[in-house]
Amino acid sequence: MVKTALITGGGRGIGRAIALAFAREGIRIAVAARTAEQINQVAAEIGNDSIAIVCDVSDPQSVSHMFSELPEIDILVNNAGIAESATLVNTPDELWHRHLSINLSGTFYCTRAALPAMLKKGWGRVINIASIAGKTGAPYIAAYSASKHGVLGLTRSIALEVATSGITVNAICPGYVDTEMVSRGVERITSRTGRSAEEALDTLKKMSPQNRLVTSEEVAALAWLLASDEGRGINGQGINVDGGSVLF
Repeated sequence: MVKTALITGGGRGIGRAIALAFAREGIRIAVAARTAEQINQVAAEIGNDSIAIVCDVSDPQSVSHMFSELPEIDILVNNAGIAESATLVNTPDELWHRHLSINLSGTFYCTRAALPAMLKKGWGRVINIASIAGKTGAPYIAAYSASKHGVLGLTRSIALEVATSGITVNAICPGYVDTEMVSRGVERITSRTGRSAEEALDTLKKMSPQNRLVTSEEVAALAWLLASDEGRGINGQGINVDGGSVLF
């Protein structure tokens, strides 16, 4: 029986890499995001009856509609997310609520919708893309860090709740990943400090003992382990893919 995986935020970066990696393993792929053009491109690239569906994970009605249009999901990857920066005193309510609604509530809404079918089958995988910021915090990203701390708490609680049901729930905590999101971070550093893009990127690289950015494919490789039968003993974990950054 072919399993179906839903990857939110699947149109680019980590989500796209996970979709491609899972497809190579024979998983039927559904990719969701707010931007139709990107997910349509990923679905076309994969082929094999892949599904592209527009969804705003911060909207519970949009999530409910998405699940009503999809086949039963065996593997859920909650990857949709945003990352913006500001000092705490300059963090507007809108920025704060945006991070909580997309990064945290979106993970909750999608997991709540996916679990009934998994519980019925007695098998399922939920993989939440968190961040090392959900473990350590950092200046200027209070909203982002708080939302990712919440994702880790949610992960652990659900993992214990379904532990005897053949379902595992885990989080992956990447460091800085070579994606469009980091590219936007480099642009912000450049605009605020006057440093060149190369200097700004070098600053991010130096946050890792390996002096490099993580690749999306590295995150996807771990996601596949967690999704596989061989990963069934891993549950309730937040696994770092960061080159050792949290040790600094």
